[in-house]
Amino acid sequence: MTDSRKGLILINTGPGKGKTTAAMGTALRAVGNGMKVLMLQFLKGSWHYGELDAVAGFGQNFVIRQMGRGFVKIGGAETDPEDVRLVEAAWEEARAAIGSGEWDMVILDEINYAIGYGMLDPARVAEALRGKPELVHVVLTGRNAHPTLVELADTVTEMREVKHAYQKGILAQRGIEY
Repeated sequence: MTDSRKGLILINTGPGKGKTTAAMGTALRAVGNGMKVLMLQFLKGSWHYGELDAVAGFGQNFVIRQMGRGFVKIGGAETDPEDVRLVEAAWEEARAAIGSGEWDMVILDEINYAIGYGMLDPARVAEALRGKPELVHVVLTGRNAHPTLVELADTVTEMREVKHAYQKGILAQRGIEY
């Protein structure tokens, strides 16, 4: 194994739980190794998630920015133009952050949903990833990762649900789902 550093593209996808949680674990490992991490949450925004408080102690070494409204209505009705505008703004910030040299790792949380819902063109994301600085790690999360991005990624992990508490009628639990 060589010690040469290379920025990787990682994707956490699949129908199972834990895509964002795995990205957070990767971020904690990076921060523990002296790296600076930015997590942009493409669709989250209206709920207060426990991870926001947890990372506050890391100061500017681990920053989470919620870029959405927290809920996007899809299917049936046309996607709300405000949600499209917020995704576009999140993408512009993400593209700038990846190329800025300020961050060692940029996590694009739930970007796969934004792409899957037709709110963001995967070709634009692929172009930015191909042109990213050599040492920047980028993590993309969300179900149904686009095949173009899967092909481009260095590591792709698919979370598979075997069993979930929801199936027993158990609601989302603080500290587990949020």
